[in-house]
Amino acid sequence: MTREFVFADAPASARCHAATIAALPSRDVLAAWFEGTGEGAPDTAIWLARRTTAGWGERTKVADLGPVAHWNPVLFLAPDGTLHLFFKVGDRISAWQTWTTTSGDGGMTWSPARELVPGDRGGRGPVKNKPIVAGDGAWLAPASIEGERWDCFVDASRDGGRTWQASALVPVDHDAVAGAGLIQPALWESPGGSVHMLTRSTAGCVYRSDSGDGGRSWSAAYPTALPNNNSGLDLARLAGGTLVLAHNPVGASWGARTPLVLSISRDDGASWEASVVLEDEGVPRDFSGVTPADTGIAIDSRAEFSYPAVVPYGSGVAVAYTWKRTRIAFVRLGEDELGG
Repeated sequence: MTREFVFADAPASARCHAATIAALPSRDVLAAWFEGTGEGAPDTAIWLARRTTAGWGERTKVADLGPVAHWNPVLFLAPDGTLHLFFKVGDRISAWQTWTTTSGDGGMTWSPARELVPGDRGGRGPVKNKPIVAGDGAWLAPASIEGERWDCFVDASRDGGRTWQASALVPVDHDAVAGAGLIQPALWESPGGSVHMLTRSTAGCVYRSDSGDGGRSWSAAYPTALPNNNSGLDLARLAGGTLVLAHNPVGASWGARTPLVLSISRDDGASWEASVVLEDEGVPRDFSGVTPADTGIAIDSRAEFSYPAVVPYGSGVAVAYTWKRTRIAFVRLGEDELGG
């Protein structure tokens, strides 16, 4: 198991959140996040770092459209090897615009940023978690909107990311779901072609919905036995079919964002079992001897280990996540360490 901080040189005033991660064919890993003086602040931008066999390189600013809040980057490696970075821009979540930039050289250089769906407000494309490539070749991006109510949908591209078609909203009985609703889904596809999502919710548990037509329409969302604290989650499907879910197993809306764990499912999401505790209340585990005191960063006394991103890496997974809003942490585990 590898446990590290992604960088050690952020200003003491920096607040970092919403990590995303991509594993490249070279076995390099890229991580991105938004960083500024605070979430929603106009000085936030999207930052990026690369891990090679020598460790993490220097963090660099990869997207900054000016004095406006930047949010929720999402890295996605397309089947043709092009790396896509999606991110949100806007002072209010309900007025988000989704922008995108691409790299043909593994994240060394990037194209000029452009709007994903010109003129859209509210957010198209992936909202937090990576798209999946379905068996029919479609890119399915897990999406959601946040207004008076929160609702999920899937944005699909069937032409390699040039155009996008939004599905209908996932049906939700908002009268029966406490709070605003459901956002920030994570997707996987079953061997038979059905597509599924798990979502963050304000109801104290993870919700699920299923699609039998390639993500075009969805079943009514239903609660699972997985607790959720109205914080982000993500999952990855390994080559053998095991699902790995990164989440906070806390059952109160806006509850503590600790502990942060991995759970696994060997039956296509029908049941889940605890696998690995990544973080819990208090000081972190041994991050290769690096401690917050080494960097001079003032650490928020509130424990928060949240917003994980998880991707397959080798026979196991790589995970990046928010560490107390001041750092991005990275963990790499083999399949044997997952109990899979």
